[in-house]
Amino acid sequence: MKSDLDALMKSQHLDAIFVAGPGQHNPAMVYLTGGAHLTGAFLIKRAGQPALLFHNPMERDEAARTGLQTCSLGKFELQKLIADFEGDVLRAYGEIYRRMFTEAGLQQGRVAIYGLYEIGNMYAMLSAAKPLLPDIEWVGEFGRSVMLAAMETKSPEEVERIRKIGKITTEVIGQVADFLSAHKAHDEVLVGQDGSPLRIGDVKRCINLWLAERGAENPEGGIFAIGRDAGIPHSAGEADDLLRLGQTIVFDIFPREAGGGYYYDITRTWCLGYAPDEALALYEDVRFVYEEVRKSLRLDTACRDYQHLTCDLFEARGHPTLRANPSTQDGYVHSLGHGVGLNIHEYPMFSATASDEVRLRPGTVVTVEPGLYYPKRGLGVRLEDTVWARPDGPFETLADFPQDLILPVRT
Repeated sequence: MKSDLDALMKSQHLDAIFVAGPGQHNPAMVYLTGGAHLTGAFLIKRAGQPALLFHNPMERDEAARTGLQTCSLGKFELQKLIADFEGDVLRAYGEIYRRMFTEAGLQQGRVAIYGLYEIGNMYAMLSAAKPLLPDIEWVGEFGRSVMLAAMETKSPEEVERIRKIGKITTEVIGQVADFLSAHKAHDEVLVGQDGSPLRIGDVKRCINLWLAERGAENPEGGIFAIGRDAGIPHSAGEADDLLRLGQTIVFDIFPREAGGGYYYDITRTWCLGYAPDEALALYEDVRFVYEEVRKSLRLDTACRDYQHLTCDLFEARGHPTLRANPSTQDGYVHSLGHGVGLNIHEYPMFSATASDEVRLRPGTVVTVEPGLYYPKRGLGVRLEDTVWARPDGPFETLADFPQDLILPVRT
């Protein structure tokens, strides 16, 4: 949580955090400002000190709403600096960086860099600032950064925001189910009122509309894949594919709050009209594993143990796994889940190779998503929910939806 930031910075010998970019669609900035409507800003947080937000003077009211200490970038007179440096814009920005750090009372130390900015521009500006801030060491963290470590556990307020976007998500799943069930089938294909076939692209357009109507956005596009594509875990689905009866559809939807806020992540697998025996058998295996894993979740246990448990259960039912064959493209071919927050993939990760320190700590929000995939057979099944490791012990699904395989259609 944010309250852990100072301790985490100390553990990594960081003297400050520097965040650049817009106030929205920028996880680190959203995390520290709450998602203010800032087109471009800079934030410096010194260890043990409150953050200082540097903002465009036209956005002073938006900056003030963050509740942070603020400073207008207009104070540094960019146009005058450009004139003083004979039109050298980059040198002027280097000087602005120096003045920001002076304003923050930071002249030396290790500073971790975060934010969203075009990488070439950011590199150029940091390079221009380096001679002016010779005692500042810019730090790029790899993997589980201090910021991601803080984000790993959620406050009650964050959990409620995730729960709210989860409610919106499950409402849209229900709308999609109703939409499909309202259509008739002709020659094993869903058709519209005019008799034309219904396609994957038609469904995806509805999903985006229904999310937007509820104040959510779908930046990653989601997955709505049928047949062979359902057998490839991250195949998004082809827009022109027909909605055929009896084929498995993997519907993985992971929208977020508008403005780049918190995500939700849930997957259901459907067969329209009926399910062939092989699809039903695959589904029963996935549902069995899902239920066994959910029953086994305990606080402060190593995440890798659940990946191994999932492999044990699938292998016992005769399915290939990555553990048994790292090159397999059939069977269970991914990890069990991941953290969810301002990024769709956060820590902790359920990797089989994760260290013992990667654990289900109280306050984590994670997905549980076992699946089986057989693309050559045109089959794929995944069930996924987002769950909260409650500090009092239980693991709670934040927004549920029925796991029924067969979605009825009109006859």
